[in-house]
Amino acid sequence: MSTQISQIDLQILKKKVYQAARDGRAISIFAMLWNLDRESIVKEVLSNLTEENGQITTPLIIAARNGEEKVVQVLLSNFEANIEQTGTVRFDGYAIEGATPLWCSAGAGHYNIIKMLIEHGADVNHSTVTNSTPLRAACFDGRLDIVKYLLEHGADLSIANKFKNTCLMIASYKGHKSVVEVLLEKGADADARAHCGATALHFSAECGHVDIVKVLMEKGASILKNDKDMTPLLVAAECVQAEVVEYLISSDICSKVDKINALELLGASFANDKEQYDIENAYKYMRRGICERFKNPENIVRKNLDDPVPAYNNQVECKTLQEIDAIKINHSALHMEGLAIRERILGKDNPEVPHPVIFRGAVFADGARFDRCIELWLHAMQLRQNKYRSVSKDLLRFAQVFSQMVHLGVNPEFKSVREVFVRGTAELIYDVRRREESPSDYDNLQEVYEENIHTLLYLIVIILKLKIPDTEQEDFYRCVYRFLQQKPELRNGYTLLHMVTDGATIVDDFHVNDIVTFPNGPLCKLLIDCGANVNAQDKLGNTPLHIIVQYNNPISDFENLHLSMISLIKAKAHLDICNRDHKTAMDASVTGVAEVIIKTNSSISLKCLASKVIKEHNIPFKGLIPMGLEDFIEWH
Repeated sequence: MSTQISQIDLQILKKKVYQAARDGRAISIFAMLWNLDRESIVKEVLSNLTEENGQITTPLIIAARNGEEKVVQVLLSNFEANIEQTGTVRFDGYAIEGATPLWCSAGAGHYNIIKMLIEHGADVNHSTVTNSTPLRAACFDGRLDIVKYLLEHGADLSIANKFKNTCLMIASYKGHKSVVEVLLEKGADADARAHCGATALHFSAECGHVDIVKVLMEKGASILKNDKDMTPLLVAAECVQAEVVEYLISSDICSKVDKINALELLGASFANDKEQYDIENAYKYMRRGICERFKNPENIVRKNLDDPVPAYNNQVECKTLQEIDAIKINHSALHMEGLAIRERILGKDNPEVPHPVIFRGAVFADGARFDRCIELWLHAMQLRQNKYRSVSKDLLRFAQVFSQMVHLGVNPEFKSVREVFVRGTAELIYDVRRREESPSDYDNLQEVYEENIHTLLYLIVIILKLKIPDTEQEDFYRCVYRFLQQKPELRNGYTLLHMVTDGATIVDDFHVNDIVTFPNGPLCKLLIDCGANVNAQDKLGNTPLHIIVQYNNPISDFENLHLSMISLIKAKAHLDICNRDHKTAMDASVTGVAEVIIKTNSSISLKCLASKVIKEHNIPFKGLIPMGLEDFIEWH
């Protein structure tokens, strides 16, 4: 066979070799490559990246990932494939970028391939894009044999990933006791901290791995606080890990106050945890906490309470055994007791506090107790937003429940929807700030920003369906005006008016689409009344009028089409503005109905006619007339 092949044959060869490597056909690979030039053709074939099923891999990487030992042997021994080449592989639903053959085989648990790669000189510490090493991949899966082998061949157990999570932390989190013991024997730092301030003890306590908690404590792990000011004991209590709590409070180093807080927090979490709800244990542990307070009559530890929270029915925490016993069978009171305890012990700024509040609100919503749901969710949103945390999901959650209420004929109060809308407008400001502060995450943050814009439009539509008191109308208009002042805009240049005139604007499909549709004539008119720019152009030069005339349901939805177009035209929408395809709104119209509406309600000014002539005949005007007129002529 000639060592030279055509480009077409080369592409075919790349595909065949990749497929053979993927499927474990080592002999086929040998036959296809043996007589070809090693430095040109073979090297190019074996370094070629193939994208398939969310993975981007070379023949060697896919073979290592799939555990094809003979293929790996052939590629290394006969064709000297680059042992450090990297690609993207998928594990447990996650895309791992920058993965080497060694990392892939360690992550997939292919012991023999790992030995083969290391014997051929693979870098045992070559990490992925997120700084994950092969050793970390083996620790994640709990493969003790692989962990030992990698350590014996120079794996550095101190290398942490981009979140500063060490191999000991991941093994502790996943519950691999034997791996934890080996790492500690080899000198792993039990007190190393992740970016969040957590140690291996925090991770094992969070997941309820009491056997690993014991090992770490026996090896001298320190009781440290994470960035949320929580010890492993508080983390275990917050995560409803009763066995870990019982073990840690029995320790000699656990203070009386820490023990009380852990017992009360554990009970409070049992009362409102979505996955581990247990009202009997909730009562038991909250009562044990009070018992502990009064255990020594000469040193009673009394509660230091804040003002009661209205969202928790203004419930004051129980301070005595008589009080907690009085609500033993009152589940609703125990739920609110738990929420109040969590907020007191963890603090209002702790990001874990809102989750059970939202869960309890959702339970109320399922029971059609929308008033209580809204009270709790508003409180949860306030807790988040006080620390500038994202409330995007909260906003959408409110839009969904408000829509459900309207659909059921149980209209929410205007003041509640207004509060959510005002907080949503503030969230847009935070969104812009977050984008500026994290340019590397711009795309994700922009996505959240655009989702919030959509949700705020849903909320306005919901308000328009309510009976707003006359005294509140002016305030409502001011709220919408402030929203417009933020100049919300999508990546395609869509303003709010573009969105509300476009039938393709996304509407959430969980309750919201029962109430919200686009185009939306009343919303279009409202935005215009509040100062929206009717002549704004998107990235393709389209105005809102260009968008609405392309709506193809002019008969079944005539009211929205007509109101939108009339509102735009009466607000001085320029009919002769051309988009990038040099089309006016009339040119872009797809229905006769839209054309009739334009013709019967339009009038072109002398100013517009003059501008059109200037553009058509390429008459020079820049620098000869005021800047405002230059922009006006450019529209035409």
